[in-house]
Amino acid sequence: MANTDSKYSKGASSSSCSNDSNKKGAVSHVLPYLRYDGFTDLFEVPSKYSPPFDIIGRGSYGIFCSAVDAETGEKVAIKKICSAFDITSNAYRMLKEIKLLQHLDHENIIAIKDLIRPPNRENFRDVYIVYNLMETNLRKVLRSDQELTDDHCQYFVYQMLRGLKYLHSANVLHCDLEPNNIHLNANCDLRIGGFRIARTNSDTEYMTAYGVVTLYRAPELLLHTSSDYSAAIDVWSVGCIFGEMMTRKPLFLSAGLVDHLEVITELLGTPDYASLGYLQSDKARRIVEQLPQNPKPQLRDRFLNKSPLAVDLLEKMLVFDPNQRITVDAALSHPYMESLHDISDEPVCSAPFHFDLVEDSVTGEYIKELIWKESLKFNPDPNFFQNYLIRLISFCCPNP
Repeated sequence: MANTDSKYSKGASSSSCSNDSNKKGAVSHVLPYLRYDGFTDLFEVPSKYSPPFDIIGRGSYGIFCSAVDAETGEKVAIKKICSAFDITSNAYRMLKEIKLLQHLDHENIIAIKDLIRPPNRENFRDVYIVYNLMETNLRKVLRSDQELTDDHCQYFVYQMLRGLKYLHSANVLHCDLEPNNIHLNANCDLRIGGFRIARTNSDTEYMTAYGVVTLYRAPELLLHTSSDYSAAIDVWSVGCIFGEMMTRKPLFLSAGLVDHLEVITELLGTPDYASLGYLQSDKARRIVEQLPQNPKPQLRDRFLNKSPLAVDLLEKMLVFDPNQRITVDAALSHPYMESLHDISDEPVCSAPFHFDLVEDSVTGEYIKELIWKESLKFNPDPNFFQNYLIRLISFCCPNP
């Protein structure tokens, strides 16, 4: 490990997003933390995560690196969120996601394996979260030459619905289902990820466009109809993904709100007056009433040579009025799912998820403290009580 050409090293320096290529291979043996310089991104993780390290994804919310848990032999994905506490709203969502994924335990939902405790609490800036390593995501599959048969579509949709049944039973709405957040393995096992903007049924704020892929947004989200959204928003997203799997193209490509609604009505027909009863906003109602009047077409004409049962389920998912949209339970019981549906193997969550922290009432520093405490659940600090006592004494008895 002392070879200066190596991109792996052991050390205790604070982690950061580095652009200094001269830092490659710097070696010390102070703490059992392994440092990996992935070209421009420095990962600093406990030495139990062993090479090879490979950058497997980048996004606005973090950088993903694969590794091996030497204690279990399991391959894992490590997400690094750089300067995680600089923007309080982002830190708040991160904390909420961490708490949520610890609450959930389901085969079709991504799981947190570890929340890495940084080697130096005082220089705690970046957050490392360890997840199941999945081999690909549905977006990559849809853009590839990989064949998607009706059996593939059926199994993927079933697993999405099975995961949503569990999620919704915890009083949580995903709100951001799209192919990038549908993770897959070669054996077709599926896990739902991307919970950054998930919300509980008790949340009262309006959904914003933050982080939500427009192509998969339900009409009630596009129109900001109210703050009282339902599980139907996730069913719409599954329908969009389902249709995209059948055609290998997004169903609703558009350029803006009104254009998107027009594209929806071209496929599904313009909703009649009775279907607009759920719209509480006069502005939203006027937008819909001014759309071109398209008759409801036969959806099977758009999906020729596809399973009639598949098209029937899709049609029931893509209903403009969320109150008339098929529910997750009804979709699982649909004849298209008959060969997979087993109510005894479709569990619900044992308790609802609660997150009572109000975003406007906290700072980035406070959230940092809370995430540090969350990391101790995975990796207890042997000096925690000693350090806590020192801080408490310092607070209660400051130097004169």
